[in-house]
Amino acid sequence: MYQTIKKRDGRKVKFDASKITKAIARAGAETGEFDEKAAAKLTDKVLKQLESRQTRLVPGVEEIQDIVEDTLIDSKFKKTAKAYIIYRDQHKKLREITSNAHVDLIDKYVNNLDWKVKENSNMGYSLQGLNNYVSAEITKTYWLDKIYSPKIGRAHKEGDLHIHDLNLLSVYCVGWELMDLLRQGFTGVKNKVASKPAKHFRSALGQVGNFFYTLQGEAAGAQAFSDFDTLLAPFIRADKLSYDEVKQALQEFVFNVNVPTRVGFQTPFTNITLDLECPKHMAGNPVIIGGEMQDTNYGDYQEEM
Repeated sequence: MYQTIKKRDGRKVKFDASKITKAIARAGAETGEFDEKAAAKLTDKVLKQLESRQTRLVPGVEEIQDIVEDTLIDSKFKKTAKAYIIYRDQHKKLREITSNAHVDLIDKYVNNLDWKVKENSNMGYSLQGLNNYVSAEITKTYWLDKIYSPKIGRAHKEGDLHIHDLNLLSVYCVGWELMDLLRQGFTGVKNKVASKPAKHFRSALGQVGNFFYTLQGEAAGAQAFSDFDTLLAPFIRADKLSYDEVKQALQEFVFNVNVPTRVGFQTPFTNITLDLECPKHMAGNPVIIGGEMQDTNYGDYQEEM
């Protein structure tokens, strides 16, 4: 039996037959044609065929996969053979897109040859848009060929279903607790700028904006805060702000959180929920300003809301 195997990059590593069994078992599980016990028997056939080669050169990954493919084709498991062939082809495309950088992707974007260049109305034609377009294709391929099963990946590619936001390897929308930000301040990220809990209305709005800027790159969808007016209303009274001053501060906030700072030169994807009236379950809770509880409760600030 061979002791080593040659990887695609030329490196020689220890030969591990169990990896062949696992690959065959995954294919069998996908089609439901056989279990790991049958996969082990198929592996034995692969190893015998490998031993019967006329050369003693160290076998390569592709050569072994060719033998696996032939073994499956010669077996009664025709669905699995087909699934394995498709799996290999998908991973070949994945390697190509990650290793060759796909110059044609850049051409498609620069020359507006792909409809996906204008798919996102929140993203303008720009250098960052180009960077996002190229990385999105790589990430999408990873989702479909590495994470999702071949069946699901194939269904998306053939239009049987659509999986949204494959361009980011992350979760979709994320909701956060604004109260935590008011209690702790803008902090918690190692080696990044931090701020103590806000004591003033504009400072609180600024920390909300910075929070959105920082977290927007970690999710495909929106960053969201609830109870926005309920939790910030006490700052208005504490700062003795007039209606016009509050309006001006909120205008600045809306403008600032819509500056294109998101990946691909997009505006941040944000979501703020207004209560309009203080929720009953919060009405008796002590107000937080500067990270400390005050003598008043949130239910006392309906006028500011």
